[in-house]
Order: sequence, then C-alpha cells, then structure tokens
Amino acid sequence: MNNQKLVIIDTGCANLASVRMAFERLGVQPLVSSQAADIEQADKLILPGVGTAVAAMNNLNERGLVPLIRAAKQPLLGFCLGMQMLAEASEESMGTQGSPERLIDCLGIVPGKIRLMEVGNLRLPHMGWNQIEHDESHPLLKGIPSGSYFYFVHSYALEVTDATLATCDYGKPFTAIVGGVAERSNFFGAQFHPERSGAAGARLLQNFLEL
Repeated sequence: MNNQKLVIIDTGCANLASVRMAFERLGVQPLVSSQAADIEQADKLILPGVGTAVAAMNNLNERGLVPLIRAAKQPLLGFCLGMQMLAEASEESMGTQGSPERLIDCLGIVPGKIRLMEVGNLRLPHMGWNQIEHDESHPLLKGIPSGSYFYFVHSYALEVTDATLATCDYGKPFTAIVGGVAERSNFFGAQFHPERSGAAGARLLQNFLEL
C-alpha cells in the first residue's frame, strides 16, 4: 500500500497541505500535481476542493483538467467541493446573473445535482460533526460503523441517488458519500473532510488506499 503512487490533483482551489499530511500520517508520500503525465500514471487520485462550484470548474477548465479527470481509470476520491464537482451540475452560481434555477455544468461523472440544502430553522453552512448512515457493505466504509461522525463544512449538497453510499441528515437527508456506477465505478466522493475527521476519516482514507 505504501509504495503506490498517490496524486493529489492541484485544482488551484484547495488547501492541499492538510490533505497531503493526512496521507503522510498513513505512510504514503503523495505528489501534488496538475500535470497530465502525473495524473495518468497515478495508482490513486484525490480531487480536493474548497470554495464555490463556479470558481472550481473554471479552475479545472483553465488547467485542462476536465478531460483528464473524466478519463481516469484508477480509483479517484473527491473531498467536499471535489465530490460536488463529480456531479452532473450545481446550482451554486456564486451570485451570477440570471434565473435562480441556472445550473453550472460539473464533471458529470456521478448522477445527481448539487442543490442548496433545505435545512428549515437550522443554520447554514452545515458546519461541524455529524453522523453518516450506511449499510456497512461497501469496502470504502470497512470498519466504519453506521452512525460514525465526520466533519462537514458546506451549504450545498448532492441529492440522494442510486449512487449514494452513505447519507447524512441535516434538515433532510443528503449524500455524504457517493460512488460511481457502471464504467464509472472507480469514482468516489465524500462531502465531509476526511482529513479533519479524526480516526474515522483516517480509516476512510486507508480504505481508499486499499481499494
């Protein structure tokens, strides 16, 4: 496991140091890169992201990363906004002009759209520790009991779809972990921050390395 080549894709919109250190604690020395050769030759890929969907997708397009990510055959795990970018589209338009229903095209790798969370009287952003629920069958969640806590910071979320591997409830259920389907089954996403989620987060990263 420790000899594999792990590449953290440099999206230009993420704090990469904490992600890199999380893997270093597991005995892996990741490479941070946006170079095509590094991404294509990696054993595993991480797609991090913070900020807004429109800024993140602009960065991916400007760096020529969209076709590289879509063509990836090795396991890829997106974190937070990195997970959201895997979806079909997002309504997080960052105040752009036009209809409130205007959607931003994302990578279109996992089914579903990113919507502003419906939380009733709860606060947005959804920030802090919350539980995820799952059927404990997927290897990405090995050794992580349903009901485990992870650390979230977000206001938009992926709707629950057939590709949802775990859910979280904040006002209403949303996708906490997603997996690709059919020929996209190598793609995964976590809405929370594994690198900030203590032992459960470390176990998720270890499970990803072992896929």
